[in-house]
Amino acid sequence: MRDFVYTGQPSRVIFGAGSLQHLEREVKLLGAERALILCTPEQQGIAEHIATLLGARAAGVYPKAVMHVPAETAAAAVAEAQRLGADCALAVGGGSTTGLGKAIALQSSLPILAIPTTYAGSEMTPIYGITEAGLKKTGRDARVLPRTVIYDPELSVSLPVGLSVTSAMNAIAHAAEGLYAQDSNPIMDLMAEEGIRALAAAIPRLVANAADIDARSDALYGAWLCGTVLGNVGMALHHKLCHTLGGTFNLPHAEVHTVILPHAMHFNAAAAPVAMQKISRALGGAPAAQGLYQLAKEHGAPVSLRELGMQAEDLDTVVRLALQNPYWNPRAIGPDSSVALRALLQQAWEGVSPGSSN
Repeated sequence: MRDFVYTGQPSRVIFGAGSLQHLEREVKLLGAERALILCTPEQQGIAEHIATLLGARAAGVYPKAVMHVPAETAAAAVAEAQRLGADCALAVGGGSTTGLGKAIALQSSLPILAIPTTYAGSEMTPIYGITEAGLKKTGRDARVLPRTVIYDPELSVSLPVGLSVTSAMNAIAHAAEGLYAQDSNPIMDLMAEEGIRALAAAIPRLVANAADIDARSDALYGAWLCGTVLGNVGMALHHKLCHTLGGTFNLPHAEVHTVILPHAMHFNAAAAPVAMQKISRALGGAPAAQGLYQLAKEHGAPVSLRELGMQAEDLDTVVRLALQNPYWNPRAIGPDSSVALRALLQQAWEGVSPGSSN
């Protein structure tokens, strides 16, 4: 057994179909009297429903969360929380909404109660990201870790099948990189492999029947585990590329992770053989990079940056930005990595199988 350090993240999880019924109890346990309910414009309906459930404890609904948390959006949300005298941020939705809650908490230290409706996993992390002047800057701060998370799979049934698949692939990416993280540990390894297994098994069932509550539960369970991994250990090249593509070129978050993941795994395969074995085992025996590519492609997810609107002439910019401040990676990244990274991105842009020669 190797030496390791494990630090548990303090959070309370309420899991199960119908768990939303416990919302008022959980807000009371936080000591909150005025919860500002955050959501995207598309999810204002469920946010209004939650406001009704909370009654007098709802300070208001702020339906302006958007991808990658632009700095101006964060500033406006903080101002609204202050104006309403909110003492809690209640984030309902996916990573965009949770990210907005974190931006509020970062500046005001308000506690966050998260109600995920996707498989983003950011509700289990002390990681925040704010985009300013075209660059997404991330950091860690204990204040932004949601204090309470309510996982109710019934709330994810309305998530479109396509978004369900890409959101699940995004979650798998957290666990896949966690398996070769510089600060990995056996506890996170167990969670990562089980999270990948649960999500990979849930995806085909969700595609077959989007209303399958058991499949939704398994996917949410997997997302919880993968998000916990993301919150406890460092990420590497895959996340650096995705942060660059999303923050600088405003590409959709989960879809970018879906496209890049197989290629990042192929890039790192020789440097992280044990991690690849665990990913392969979680996928039922398929090789890690090819297995992830097929999992996405066979279930209708995008597999190319071109599909997402990325221009081929901008790939060199991605390489340059990724090399400016690279994350630690099992395969060392440095100035001499530009050719290999450019080849990785070219294959991701074309949507070919990772490692393919054409």
